Amino acid sequence: MLKEFKEFAIKGNVIDMAVGIIIGAAFGSIVNSVVSDVIMPPIGLLLGKVDFGNLFLVLKEGKIAAPYVSLASAKAAGAVTLNYGLFINTVINFTIVAFSVFILIKNINRLKKKGSISSCFSGARNKRLSLLPVCHICKGSALPSLYL
Repeated sequence: MLKEFKEFAIKGNVIDMAVGIIIGAAFGSIVNSVVSDVIMPPIGLLLGKVDFGNLFLVLKEGKIAAPYVSLASAKAAGAVTLNYGLFINTVINFTIVAFSVFILIKNINRLKKKGSISSCFSGARNKRLSLLPVCHICKGSALPSLYL
């Protein structure tokens, strides 16, 4: 069973997936920083110096009575809050990530339609001494090859 797991874990797909997850997590951190540090401050400034991280509604006061200056002070007082400012930040994060994935998939699909360099030799693959197959991308002749 350990041997089977080792074979599974060593396969390229699992390693590629792990790399994708790690890069995705790093990308998520970058998007969080872009939203929190670059996008939201100017929007907040345009809306009258609003800090979206501190937009909340007190549902139940804590040990110390309201008003609370910030979300952190409300949490410290034990107040129950509805954090709609953080929700707005999260929606913007999601929108950026979703748009980035959309652009990525769109470009991958565009490349699939065009094909790639390796597909130029698809007619020659697994044939010995192929006689100049025609490339479906460039409509020219591909180079003859031995087991591409």
